[in-house]
Amino acid sequence: MPTKKAAKESLTYERKSGYAGLSTADAKRMEEVSKDYLAFLGEAKTEREAHDEAVKRLEAAGFKDLEALPEGSRLSAGDKVYRGSAGKTVVAFVVGKKPLEAGLHILGAHIDSPRLDVKQNPLYESGEMALLDTHYYGGIKKYQWVALPLALHGVFVRPDGKKITLSIGEAPGDPVFTITDLLPHLGADQAKKTMGEAIEGEGLDVLVGSIPSKDKKAKEKLKLRVLELLKEKYGVVEADFVSSELEFVPAGPPREAGLDRSMILGYGHDDKSCAYGSLRALLDLGAAPEHTACALLADKEEIGSYGSTGMESSFLENAVAELFNLTEGGYDGLKLRRALERSWALSADVNALHDPLYPSVSERKNAANLNQGVILTKYTGSRGKSGASDAHAEFVAQVRRIFDKAGALWQAAELGKVDQGGGGTIAFLMARYGMSVLDCGVGVLSMHAPWELIGKLDLYMAYKGYRAFLLDGRKK
Repeated sequence: MPTKKAAKESLTYERKSGYAGLSTADAKRMEEVSKDYLAFLGEAKTEREAHDEAVKRLEAAGFKDLEALPEGSRLSAGDKVYRGSAGKTVVAFVVGKKPLEAGLHILGAHIDSPRLDVKQNPLYESGEMALLDTHYYGGIKKYQWVALPLALHGVFVRPDGKKITLSIGEAPGDPVFTITDLLPHLGADQAKKTMGEAIEGEGLDVLVGSIPSKDKKAKEKLKLRVLELLKEKYGVVEADFVSSELEFVPAGPPREAGLDRSMILGYGHDDKSCAYGSLRALLDLGAAPEHTACALLADKEEIGSYGSTGMESSFLENAVAELFNLTEGGYDGLKLRRALERSWALSADVNALHDPLYPSVSERKNAANLNQGVILTKYTGSRGKSGASDAHAEFVAQVRRIFDKAGALWQAAELGKVDQGGGGTIAFLMARYGMSVLDCGVGVLSMHAPWELIGKLDLYMAYKGYRAFLLDGRKK
């Protein structure tokens, strides 16, 4: 991103490291934001945990639950509210000075990440071991998930309505879990397979125990011992797996990376880096914005955004309808449609960074670079822009103006070479309302791996740009 002075003097667009012109104040602020993000990411490994952490922070900042407001409540400029869905998706608003019909400024991110979900009938024993059968969620490279310490997060819900939350493998002293791999001495046949075939989906079974039950009458003593432990600690039985949502994720906290501590290594940067930036931007607004500001943290993006907690649902539309009821004293379908169509939105999702170890997949001029700022992705999709959301040039120009004015460093990029592949975000589902949408997010290395890498500077510039976007008064 050229500076104001450079924009007047240069005809060229040059990208450079953000550290070259980083002020002392910004450097200090960047470290504070990064430290807070490390704390957020460590507490928000699953979509349920991310929802709960977001709600915790929102309520600490004075946001009120829409569902808990007294009958007849009315909202005015500066008021702060949120609404959740099934404990997996949450949207928060700061009411603006202009009427809702003028449109909102929306940051839309997702809080689900690739992982291993425990199946409905998962527990079995074989070879003197007890294992849990899993079904991978989202796009993963299966070989990356073996011989790795794993933690188990999630909930059991009993028929009587009692919900039991568990997290095993994160606290000091906790046991961890793992998926075994084949030793190289016996792996000649495995080595002949492609990377995608070497580990099969049905081979991602997690080792959870090896001590048998003392019950002499039991046929499956190792399986029974696991059930005994679950009953003792959590009060659940085998049938309760049917009404559970249990996820295996990499065990351990996110960490600073590099001798210079300029990067963050952690699980779930896609897309919790942008979700955090969006949430933090809303929390840090200060004064009431001109247009109502919104941060939407959605579930199910990694599998197509389907379901009642995904962006494919009417959750956002319903939440804005509730907002109309509280600001104008009633629901008006036409005004709701106008509000959504006139909204501006950033699909706050990550993009891939150029990796010098794999240069062949990038078209160098249009690849994003580490430490060069938040990434503007005008279009997504694959190959011939299939499945793309392609932002209007007029809106891209507005975002450039906002970011330049705020000093939020940005770079423009696409996801890989034209015929290499591609990807999508929730942008097309926001665009269906007619609103202006642009993909805009943090660059990631090793995306969808158990441990992903981002730069602190890029995270900070995303937060800085998001906040400016929510506050903008829309200059023509």
